[in-house]
Amino acid sequence: MDKMIHGMLCGQTIRFCLISGKEMVQTAQSIHGLSRVATAALGRQLLMTSVLASQMKNQTDTVTTVIAGNGPSGNLVCVGRGAGLVKGYATEPDIELPPREDGKLDVGGYVGRRGKLTIIRDLGLKEPYVGMCNLVSGEIAEDFAQYFTASEQQPSLVYLGVREEAESGKVIGAGGILIQPMPGCPEEQIARVEAAAQHMTKLTQFLSEGMDLSDAVTEFLGTLEPEITAEFVPAFSCDCTRDRLERALLSIGEKELTDILENEGEAELTCQFCLKKYHFDREDLTGLLNSAKSGRADGE
Repeated sequence: MDKMIHGMLCGQTIRFCLISGKEMVQTAQSIHGLSRVATAALGRQLLMTSVLASQMKNQTDTVTTVIAGNGPSGNLVCVGRGAGLVKGYATEPDIELPPREDGKLDVGGYVGRRGKLTIIRDLGLKEPYVGMCNLVSGEIAEDFAQYFTASEQQPSLVYLGVREEAESGKVIGAGGILIQPMPGCPEEQIARVEAAAQHMTKLTQFLSEGMDLSDAVTEFLGTLEPEITAEFVPAFSCDCTRDRLERALLSIGEKELTDILENEGEAELTCQFCLKKYHFDREDLTGLLNSAKSGRADGE
C-alpha cells in the first residue's frame, strides 16, 4: 500500500514529507498506456502533486500542476485533493525515447528543458492562486524546487523517482521527498540537511527493494531528529461524475448542443484522467438543451 509521512526535523525547524507511490504510478501507467519514459515523468509529477494536496487544509481544496515543456510529451496535468488523492494524464502518453548516455530514462528530453510549470491552488475563494515558473531541466524534481524558490520564496529540497523493470517497464518503486526550512531556521540546521541530501537519492531504490516508508524515515532522516506529525494513504483516484460531464456539455451553449442533437443524436464524453466514458442519448441531450434554454430565459 502507498504511504505518505509528514514530520519535522532538527528541533522542529524544518518540515518534511516522504511518499511511496508505486501503486499510484502503476495505476496511471495501466489506465493511460504510458511508455516507460512517460511513466517516469507523469509518475514524478503525480508524487509531488499528491504531496501538495496533502498540505491543504480543507478536503474540498484542490491543487493542479501543469507542466508544458517543449519536448514531445505535450502537457502533463495532475490534480490533487484531500489527503493526497491525485489524478493525472499526459497528452502524448505512448511516446518512447532512447535512454540517456548514463542509461537512465530521458525524462528531460520527453518533457523538454524549456517551458512552464504552473501550480493552481483552488481554496474555494473567488479566484484560485496561480503560480508559475520556467522549467530548468524538465526532470520534474528540479523544476518543482525552482518553483518553490522562485514563486513562493521557499527554498526546498526535492527528490522524486520512479523505478521500472528494464524489460517489462513494470513499476517496481516510486518515491519522493520534500524538505523545507521553517521561517527563521538556523543556517547550521540547513547545512545538516544538505549534508544528508546525497543519500536521499537512493529512496526509490530502497523502496523497490521492499523497505517500508516508516523505516525510510529512519534510514534517510535519522540523523536529523525526525518527528512524525501525520500519515496519509495517497492514491490515484478520479472523482469524475456524470453530473460534471453534463455541466461540460451545458457549457458549450445552445447552438452547439442543437447541432449535436440534430446531426449526431447522441454524444459520448471521455474523462481525460481515468478514460471512463459517459454516453448521452437523444433524450439526455434534449433534456440538457431544455435546461440551457430555461437557464437563458431565467437570466433574461
